[in-house]
Amino acid sequence: MPEHSHEHSHEHEDSLVFPVAPRLRDSDRKPHVGPHRDDYEKHHALTVGEHSDKFWDKKHTLESISALLFDFTRKLISFAFALLKIYRLRKTPFIGTDPSKQSVPEASSTVTSSGSPKAVSMRHTTASTAGRTSTPTRPRSSTRPTSPERAASSPTASSSARSAASPNVLKDFGVNKGDTISIYLPMTWHAAAAFLACARIGAVHSVVFAGFSAESLRDRVRDCASRVLITTDEGRRGGKTIATKAIVDAALKECPGVAHVLVLRRTGKPVPWTQGRDKWWHEEAERVQAYCPPEVMSAEDPLFILYTSGSTGKPKGVVHTTGGYLLGAALTVKYVFDVHPDDKFACMADVGWITGHTYIVYGPLANGITTTIFESTPVYPTPARYWQHVQEHKITQFYSAPTAIRLLRRLGHHHVAGHDLSSLRVLGSVGEPINPEAWHWYNEHVGRGQCAIVDTFWQTETGSIVVTPFPGAIETKPGAATVPFFGIETAILDPQTGALLEGNGVEGVLVIRNPWPSLARTVYGDHKRYLETYMKPYPGFFYTGDGAARDKDGYIWIKGRVDGTSILSHFPSYTFYNNVSHLLPRLIADVINVSGHRLSTAEIESALILHTGGGGDGGDRDDGRADGAGRARVRDAEAGLRARGGR
Repeated sequence: MPEHSHEHSHEHEDSLVFPVAPRLRDSDRKPHVGPHRDDYEKHHALTVGEHSDKFWDKKHTLESISALLFDFTRKLISFAFALLKIYRLRKTPFIGTDPSKQSVPEASSTVTSSGSPKAVSMRHTTASTAGRTSTPTRPRSSTRPTSPERAASSPTASSSARSAASPNVLKDFGVNKGDTISIYLPMTWHAAAAFLACARIGAVHSVVFAGFSAESLRDRVRDCASRVLITTDEGRRGGKTIATKAIVDAALKECPGVAHVLVLRRTGKPVPWTQGRDKWWHEEAERVQAYCPPEVMSAEDPLFILYTSGSTGKPKGVVHTTGGYLLGAALTVKYVFDVHPDDKFACMADVGWITGHTYIVYGPLANGITTTIFESTPVYPTPARYWQHVQEHKITQFYSAPTAIRLLRRLGHHHVAGHDLSSLRVLGSVGEPINPEAWHWYNEHVGRGQCAIVDTFWQTETGSIVVTPFPGAIETKPGAATVPFFGIETAILDPQTGALLEGNGVEGVLVIRNPWPSLARTVYGDHKRYLETYMKPYPGFFYTGDGAARDKDGYIWIKGRVDGTSILSHFPSYTFYNNVSHLLPRLIADVINVSGHRLSTAEIESALILHTGGGGDGGDRDDGRADGAGRARVRDAEAGLRARGGR
């Protein structure tokens, strides 16, 4: 076996370093952090380690956070104090205790303020009032539809009224605080309205990506015991019609616990219908009162469950809580993307993934800025689709995946040329490390050399961004995730011994030393799996499952998932095996990154094996493609993959 070395290979040390972008450096709007790296380091040092209390205890800091993010009942001192009582960085062992056994301070209770008719309000934030300087009548979401003949839309007065009534529809179905509601919707602003309707009444939403199969939907609905499911008649993507309601009906054949299906009329075409169970969203909204008083919640009450691929083949239902998650979402949008009042944020992810939750819905709305929902693909009906969207809506922050950027680069920069992209200030990358070639294309042809590029690292389990450049303060290197966000203390460990690797120029396993607000609290119904997956491999640290390097300048470079092959070839010691032996069957199975989404090879293989035409052979070759997609060649397996949600 090859000898493992902790020394960084120096392959990145000669990388180009890009200064703070002109559109931030020369703007009348002063960046929230900057203009120098020292400013970041000074603030970051106050948020971690022994001195963290000084940051959170500052009265002016607490007031500014509260004013930006949340309205509280008058009896509360501050949400941040509640966080300190729960986390007490460096004073409480990082053991991931079972949330059901935690005692949560009463001071963490929160309540929503009233929103304007045109703003969809959530449990702790209102789209129109969170920023305090926002214009109440400004639309807070707009949808870029898949068909070019359909104009981009924002919630109208009547549609917003129906959305405002949606929480009462759910309550009329018998939904109570703490109940779980499944959402299976395509990219439309109604999806965001469904999120917020659940949050308004204290229900826990569980969103299933609308491209998943009936079987995948069934498994997730059953696992979280949903009684209500929200969906649509049909969806549209890339010029194709998707029989969404028919997929739901197939899934619910084995979900007897679902008593109500709320259906959005999207295309208006006839769809299968179960009398007594299925209800049209618009009809139900018209018969209930529009105003629904917000539910008062504890900071540790669950906000949502989101399933992420696990290497055992069974997806994990990651649970995020109300207070901590929203704080992480709001602060990262503010500081990573340097948002200001009147900004327009465009995240090109799907609401079915964590990126859509945090950076389409909760994060932008908590900051009181407009968010856009992009329905379609980057290339339909034209590869200029993104840039038409930016030009039309004067987008200021644009957030996409390297897979899409590489695709558009291959199709040629002439699709970008000719569009007015001067409104852009910050360009983001998410899902996987961006390769230097794509980074340079993004910078030169989209940003025109004027925008900051933030290559962000985070996971479903982290809830919000944990490693990132700060656009007004940090010089960037193409491909580097750069530095930890506020409140995040990263470390690199020797994978064999678990020893901390100090200094720069090292490579190993990336862990996080301390708890942070948006950390997932558990795996739904399986807290033991949560502890074994994230806490047990390296006691005292959160295990990300990724390798990383820290270069000579202290920049963090993400090296990719630590799979079973790399473990067995590079980290063979007994100590390491003892740390992760309980995970080896899962790690060897591996989790692969496909277009920025983690998919389990075990789940894919189980689909192939369970399909009668697939036999027991999971695949016989790698087709050598470099765009992050995986393929398996088996006889007659396509139907099996579809049946299990493989993409």
